[in-house]
Amino acid sequence: MNTSIEAPVSGAAVPLSSESWGAEFRALFKLGWPLIVAQLAQSALFTTDIIMLGRLGAKYVAAGALANALFICIQLFGIGIVGAVAPVVAQSLGARDFRSVRRTVRQGIWLAVILFVALFPVAWNIGPIYRWMGQDPELIGLAETFIHAAVWLLLPAFIFIGLRSFLSAHGATRVILLITIAGVIVNALANYALVFGNWGFPRLEMVGSGISTTVVNTVMLLLTIIYIQMHRRFRRYHIWHHLLTPDWPRLWELIKIGVPIGLMLLAEVALFTSASLLQGWLGEAELAAHSVALTVASLAFMVPLGLSQATTVRVGIALGEKNKEGVRKAGWAALVMTLGFMSLTAIAFFLAPHQIVALFLDANMAENSAPLALAASFLVVAALFQLFDGTQVTMAAALRGLSDTNMPLVIALVGYWAVGFPVAYFCGFTFGFRGVGIWIGLAAGLAAVALVLTARFAMRDRLGLTSKAVV
Repeated sequence: MNTSIEAPVSGAAVPLSSESWGAEFRALFKLGWPLIVAQLAQSALFTTDIIMLGRLGAKYVAAGALANALFICIQLFGIGIVGAVAPVVAQSLGARDFRSVRRTVRQGIWLAVILFVALFPVAWNIGPIYRWMGQDPELIGLAETFIHAAVWLLLPAFIFIGLRSFLSAHGATRVILLITIAGVIVNALANYALVFGNWGFPRLEMVGSGISTTVVNTVMLLLTIIYIQMHRRFRRYHIWHHLLTPDWPRLWELIKIGVPIGLMLLAEVALFTSASLLQGWLGEAELAAHSVALTVASLAFMVPLGLSQATTVRVGIALGEKNKEGVRKAGWAALVMTLGFMSLTAIAFFLAPHQIVALFLDANMAENSAPLALAASFLVVAALFQLFDGTQVTMAAALRGLSDTNMPLVIALVGYWAVGFPVAYFCGFTFGFRGVGIWIGLAAGLAAVALVLTARFAMRDRLGLTSKAVV
């Protein structure tokens, strides 16, 4: 058995939990800002697709939204499960159990492969699912062409998440940022070449967008593997040695922690997906407007989402050290930083919705006039739930750092589906608010989940959440 990681390798000092509030804010910012920018860049991958398809017309934007409505659910479900690598690695580092880190990353790769095999057939058959739901046949046909080209991204995307979690827990977040930026550049170039048929490439439109998405995820994975192999700090973990040997106890631990994370993400994303389907019942203009407004809101959400990844690491390290005060500081400091930023985006959405949505649909095209007006009205509602959206992702991440994932899943299911969806349906259709009513339902669901998750983190010691780490 290899013993080269009994102690921290050179340059691999574990970031300890902070003794003061100021130190914790600085640690969160140092760890989080590259992840925030990386999340923005990751979102830019999808945004680039929307902008490119928008130049083809609102029909293509609507088809792209329809394709991604379910495909993103599938993708995020897998990403959430593999994301269990982050809290377990962080707890292991806090406890200075470096052999446990290696075990976790290896089984994270196993888990990624298993999920790809399980989820591929579901993603491939999205077309029949949409036909059963009664969506527009023309949009379904375009969406299918995208999915059949993009579905191959699942394997590299899942493995990338596992390796990214490993690097993040060690504080190596700047390289994640650089790799993601490289992915954005590759995606933009590939879209420009394949969607429109530039530089001698065939004009593939929706298919070209799907191929570009697969290519960029593969490139990002390869760059991550190369970095790990070139850097002595990470190479000495010997992740690839005996990779084919199963470690059933650790794989099972990742599944137990990860499946609730994946289901929680699925519950939230499925709510937004259902909103897309409801908008599709209202018409093509509503669906296109929803896609644009949701893209804008998602861009703002990338900041608390990136910070939440740092929050999981900081809480996990403190838990591994058995430092309850460190857990407290990490969780509440992250929430303060999140609320500060989301207050700014709420103000921007409320004051300048028309100017923002005009960046995504060409105002000079007559067919875009209705989607533009609708998207602006949706964005005003989005301004109202910015604080709730930031709070729920931050508190979920803090609880995830404690390996607390089962009860947050129950909270999400109740909040999103017993509160959010009924409010969206009744406000949108029964009370006649149409698209705006659907967005009011989204706000209600986020608010319910945010409040209960915050209360659970506040009662963490009383509930026994800070008493045990997975190492």
